[in-house]
Amino acid sequence: MITVGQLDPSSPDAPVAAHFGDPLREQRLEEAVVDRSHRGVLRLTGPERLAFLHNLTSQHLLDLGEGQATQALILSPHGHIEHHFWVSSFEDAVYLDVEPGHLDSLRDFLVKMRFFSQVEIEDAALRVHSAVGEPFDLPEPDILPVPGPKFATGAVPPRPTSVFALKAVDGGFVRRTPLGADFLVDSPEVLPDLPRAGLWAYEAWRVAQRLPRLGFDTDHKTLPSEVDLTASAVHLEKGCYRGQETVARVHHLGRPPRALRLLHLDGMTSDQLPAPGTPVMAGERQVGFVGTAVHHFEQGPIALGILRRNISGNTPLIAGDSTVAVESEYE
Repeated sequence: MITVGQLDPSSPDAPVAAHFGDPLREQRLEEAVVDRSHRGVLRLTGPERLAFLHNLTSQHLLDLGEGQATQALILSPHGHIEHHFWVSSFEDAVYLDVEPGHLDSLRDFLVKMRFFSQVEIEDAALRVHSAVGEPFDLPEPDILPVPGPKFATGAVPPRPTSVFALKAVDGGFVRRTPLGADFLVDSPEVLPDLPRAGLWAYEAWRVAQRLPRLGFDTDHKTLPSEVDLTASAVHLEKGCYRGQETVARVHHLGRPPRALRLLHLDGMTSDQLPAPGTPVMAGERQVGFVGTAVHHFEQGPIALGILRRNISGNTPLIAGDSTVAVESEYE
């Protein structure tokens, strides 16, 4: 009998399985499918769907082609991250998939900003499942350098800073991702025949790769450059959008005040890991906070955290009941 582990009911991840009886064994799988169907998915149609999103987001989307995907942000007027989502162009529509709990607010914002744009916004019937370690014959991502090139008249037009391939499958499409591939399909019955893993395993893989999640590894004042989202979700050569001034100032005038770091937690078991938002203290002074904490099958208890940029690996740190070692951002 397989025991399906569930997360705390108050967690945004509670609707999906945490594990299937042995979380550490699931992490050792070279290929696996993970249920992430609690992510929200919107479908945008109409002739101005890409121009509409281009004008609102940090990404250059005018030339996102059929069968391509990228990531984008909606920022506050001060440049803080409000929404982070994937943008996938498939069969005369654009699909946006977002973190659990963010669908309603993103939909409401887009509807409010539609005005006279020829675009229709609706909830999609597709659900997200992730295949880790298997790209399904999708090519490597095409990632432009940061900052992007300057485009002269007659040159190749600007395009997203990172382009991921996608292709049709039964019931939807499959998209290349940094961890493997995402299936956006209308039924789990069409998923590939791979071992199943729970969300705990997926989160351990994600943390080890230093991939942040909105609301888990960010706070209300997080800037894109603080969590390494500039290269994947921000086009530094596109026109005006909300928050652009802050993005440009931080990029051209200096580093942001904080940075995403990989933390090693001493003496923690899987049921003692600090919750997202736990302060990281240097003596009596708070220097950051813990984001996602996991028990990795090779590295032990680790976490993502946002710390003041001047904090080094030699600084004695505490998070909750754990001492913290900071891995260099350049390792």
